[in-house]
Amino acid sequence: MLGKDGLLKGMSPAATISSMIIVTLFVLGGSLFPDVAASWFDRLSGDILNHFKWYYIAIVALMLLFCVVLAFSRFGNLRLGDDDTRPEYSLFSWFAMLFSAGMGIGLVFWSIAEPIYHFQINPFIGTGMTPQAAEVAMRLTFFHWGLHPWAIYVVVGLSLAYFCYRKKLPLTIRSALYPLIGDRIYGWMGHTVDTLAVFGTIFGVATSLGLGVAQINTGLNTLFGMEVGTGNQLILIVVISLIATLSVLSGLGRGVKWLSVANMWFTAAILLFLLYYGPTRYLLQSYVQGIGDYLTHVVALSTWTDASEDGQWQSWWTVFYWAWWMSWSPFVGMFIARISKGRTVREFICGVLLVPTLLGMLWLTLFGGTALYLELNHTVTNAAGEVVAAVGQAGVVTAVGEDVTSALYSTLALLDSGIMGNLAAMLATLLVALYFITSADSGTLVVTTILSLGNEHPPRLQRVIWSMAVAAVAAILMLAGGLKALQTAAIIAAFPFSFVILVMMWGLYRALHREVPIGQPVTLDAPIKVPPTS
Repeated sequence: MLGKDGLLKGMSPAATISSMIIVTLFVLGGSLFPDVAASWFDRLSGDILNHFKWYYIAIVALMLLFCVVLAFSRFGNLRLGDDDTRPEYSLFSWFAMLFSAGMGIGLVFWSIAEPIYHFQINPFIGTGMTPQAAEVAMRLTFFHWGLHPWAIYVVVGLSLAYFCYRKKLPLTIRSALYPLIGDRIYGWMGHTVDTLAVFGTIFGVATSLGLGVAQINTGLNTLFGMEVGTGNQLILIVVISLIATLSVLSGLGRGVKWLSVANMWFTAAILLFLLYYGPTRYLLQSYVQGIGDYLTHVVALSTWTDASEDGQWQSWWTVFYWAWWMSWSPFVGMFIARISKGRTVREFICGVLLVPTLLGMLWLTLFGGTALYLELNHTVTNAAGEVVAAVGQAGVVTAVGEDVTSALYSTLALLDSGIMGNLAAMLATLLVALYFITSADSGTLVVTTILSLGNEHPPRLQRVIWSMAVAAVAAILMLAGGLKALQTAAIIAAFPFSFVILVMMWGLYRALHREVPIGQPVTLDAPIKVPPTS
């Protein structure tokens, strides 16, 4: 049942009102009692990590296995749509939007800082700051940004695309539960599932926006001297969110698509800068070697839970990432579904799993590998005038220790301290801003699509409201503790939605099995009922 008039016209009243209440309570509570909110986040996320770390590790490993099995199954040739449907977007545009929505801000933020952290200490090395430590550092970084996050997006996105475009159900999370609960998806169970998806999306996107605005603030400080502080970051959130709102009003085929393609060109430009000014041969060798090293260890890393030591490293790295990706999955999954109509199941899985992963690994190698090379090969002159190695003294390790966001600009300055280095820093800051906008407007479109029961062109007023809601949540998280609050919010938001993902996997498998039974030719199910519109 959709609202007929007023603020809720064209929206699901139950899911919209419940989502608005959750966000409003959070914004009011976080703004009035920021210290209490920070303490509550920290305590709740700590309890989840203490008791359910194994669960996060197991469920994400299961999702990757599910995707691999599905890609090589008899369901691979099924098309996401009618049998004669063909893709709406070219492969280049498709890959550009995939990458921009799924990883953008986080890759810029962590691409240097994470390898440098692991270079100094991690559970798999005895001594840090060595060539062997650098190799392990890139392995762990590849692991966190490789196949696993994209497997989460595949599960959600494939479920939504299949049930919407092939089974003619609404493009919303509740539709994936149809094989299990039937028409009850239009009742309270469906409303609950969609509300959880909205909750996860808003907090997942807000986490990325918080990271992005901190990076932009540091970039503007480096380029123009803007003071780094919460006040300026809140101003940046408001300004860039207003731009994102204008983009989201233009729709998926215009603003979002254009910005995503622009992101790809800017990404290519900064990668070329790193290849030219950086240690080119070392980087290319590291990329090829790193992929092989990652594939060699990926199975063991996928199921490693640190059972003997039970330290905090995995909780604040692997589990945080897995939670962050799950909280993003309603947003990215639905976005991927919207741009993937007409592709086959196998094409969808292989494209979403492999292409962004390989591109992400290239990005991580060029950024993180450059920083590691600089730290491993930095030289100084001793009192006798002799050139000696000074591992870890290039300045990137120090920058990461002082402020994570400064690592990017420190690395670019080491490569070229002149005009090209400044241009690269400016381009990197602009790139983060564009990723901010594409993440914000894509997230807003997804939230309003969910709450309007799959309407691909949700009411414009609702797009504005939810764009501002995402910005408000990001601002509150910055006030409630900055980076730590952003991490804890992602962990908390992902926990309830993880159970929905498990149900989606089961529902998708049942629907696929019904359509293509073992040993039988492809047949279509009987038509599925569409939701009431009045």
